[in-house]
Amino acid sequence: MNGPKILIVDDEEAIRELVGMYLQKEGFTVINAADGEEALAKTRETGPDLIILDIMLPKKDGWDVCREIRRTHTTPIIMLTAKDAEYDRILGLELGADDYLVKPFSPRELVARVKAVLRRTQSGPGSDEILSYPELTINRAAMTVELNQQPVNLTPKEFELLWFLASHPGRVFSRDQLLSRVWNYDYFGDPRTVDTHIKRLREKLRTPTGTGYIKTVWGRGYKFEVSR
Repeated sequence: MNGPKILIVDDEEAIRELVGMYLQKEGFTVINAADGEEALAKTRETGPDLIILDIMLPKKDGWDVCREIRRTHTTPIIMLTAKDAEYDRILGLELGADDYLVKPFSPRELVARVKAVLRRTQSGPGSDEILSYPELTINRAAMTVELNQQPVNLTPKEFELLWFLASHPGRVFSRDQLLSRVWNYDYFGDPRTVDTHIKRLREKLRTPTGTGYIKTVWGRGYKFEVSR
């Protein structure tokens, strides 16, 4: 198959086989890894389009794998865990995961999320547009951001959130609106997911003067604003 390459990282062979079967039926190319070290090696060797990453792994856990991948890659990551704990969700998002699914899960739901993440990161109307603001340039086609002519390394989800807000300067969006518009209507997420991504964006877009582009409107949400 020549479809998008999906790296499945899970120490349970039954899960790898089940998820792989559903993905292959949808035309995806499946790559497997059974532990954290193999996951990093397969990422370097194959350049997957998306990674499905379990947290509880031998040799190197999913947290460390995600952290190491994010140092050099912006590959979308969907994390899997047996724990439905807020700490796990927030930590995964802070490390750069794009989505989060709790075991046991429906393979069909996972495939739907894979498609949604790839659709958001690989295509979209107006993909040839460039947004330019003082000190900040956002290129949607190349998925690149420059601040003061220096590249800013964003995850795919961070880029989508920034692009959406920057495309509507001055307009306030609530957390629920951002979950719907950036994470899609079929995403059942914690509104604090938005807060986590906003926090990371602010840190990465901080200017020497301390001013930023994303403002909090208390009680309402967030907006993109260029300081005068």
